Amino acid sequence: RSGKLMPSQVAKNIIATLEDCDKSTPPLRAIVQWDPEQIMLMAEASTARYRNKCTLSYLDGIPVCLKEEFKVVPYHHRVGTVYLGTEPETEDATVAKKLREAGAIIIGVSNMHELGTGTTGCNPNRYHKIPRNPYKPNHFTGGSSSGSAAAVAAGLCPVAIGTDGGGSVRIPASFCGVVGLKGTFGRISSHGSLPLSYSTVSVGPICTSVADAAIVYSILAEPDPLYPYGLKQPKATLSDMCAPDLKGLKLGVDWSFFKACDAEVLSICEKAVEHLQSLGASVVEVSLPEMEEVRVAHVICILSEMRDFLHPDFNKHFQEMNLETRANLALASQFTALDYITANRQRTRTMGFLRQIFSTVNCILTPAVASTAPRIYESDLVTGSSNLSLTVRSMRFMQLGNFTGIPGLVVPIGYSTAGLPISFQVMAKWWDEAVLLRIGLKLEQFRHQTKKPSIYYDILA
Repeated sequence: RSGKLMPSQVAKNIIATLEDCDKSTPPLRAIVQWDPEQIMLMAEASTARYRNKCTLSYLDGIPVCLKEEFKVVPYHHRVGTVYLGTEPETEDATVAKKLREAGAIIIGVSNMHELGTGTTGCNPNRYHKIPRNPYKPNHFTGGSSSGSAAAVAAGLCPVAIGTDGGGSVRIPASFCGVVGLKGTFGRISSHGSLPLSYSTVSVGPICTSVADAAIVYSILAEPDPLYPYGLKQPKATLSDMCAPDLKGLKLGVDWSFFKACDAEVLSICEKAVEHLQSLGASVVEVSLPEMEEVRVAHVICILSEMRDFLHPDFNKHFQEMNLETRANLALASQFTALDYITANRQRTRTMGFLRQIFSTVNCILTPAVASTAPRIYESDLVTGSSNLSLTVRSMRFMQLGNFTGIPGLVVPIGYSTAGLPISFQVMAKWWDEAVLLRIGLKLEQFRHQTKKPSIYYDILA
């Protein structure tokens, strides 16, 4: 607003940066499709609006990227594959449209785990390659919104949009040390994204800060006539988000569930709970029942739905898929209709338990991921990576939110001795994202320093 810096100058910096990070060793591979002309067109339009003092929203002139799972004109809707999106898109997904209407500069589409089928972000195919963790380039970003988290952590843009069916926003945000919000199921329209799993996937922003996540959420969260699941939602608010303390809030912790993580992660997460208590919140011990059943039932639901949707692809493009994708879809084909029905009965039970729990507490606290970002091995670059025990471990604290549709926020709270980010998760009842953002702001105060990633670009310089 002061006119010291204009969106067109920032856009030029971003274009130079995108050229540079593709040439670096190893390449960052955060943004996989971008077009300098498109970037400059949006930036110049925004610059004119700033000059004329008629900006469209807080996001006017702000650089953003969207996961390749979304349709974004004029890019290819490849969804992490080599066989989809043979022609450029001619129609935007709802979130892309809303970001354009808000004046944001879409800098491109970001890398992702092929078809969203994993939690590492490892995608060795020719269009994508493996995105690098800006904190330690020989470690994974997490997935499946891998490039989105890497782009934000590396400074390419302060906002990226991802999807989350089993932690796909929150895992990469945690591994890359940035903020990730999974909205309530249906809160943000997923119209125009590939409908891989229609009962578990929520859309959400990955951002540099909780305040930025709140701004993006407030612009994207509303009913979309093209997306039936979110039509009946209550109005999104940011009520009490900036309250000076957390007095009156009851935070639920199931300690046996909470403690199933690496010692380094546990130690800092326990301190974060104490920090929230020191601000006036009370910590209440709760019991999250049947979490092993939840884990299995979530896997059955998400994989069955993906296998159903990708049935033609599996038959026709099997040879063009990564080995890990083939293995996961082959595993999914072993589930029966009976398994799927039983899993959904478990969902109804678990939502009932959560209703009772949320009648006594405002939130449920957990670590975000049980361990820090895993290492990339040479073989991963060629054949990809499949490590089921790692997948299970990284999804441990994520699945409850996807299975029942409750919202979750992850906030970085510190670093391991190896210098990798560690994050904390807060979950709330359906449609109560406002309380997550309120607590998230206070968690940011707990992290007394932010270490600069080893790959970092200052696009305002």
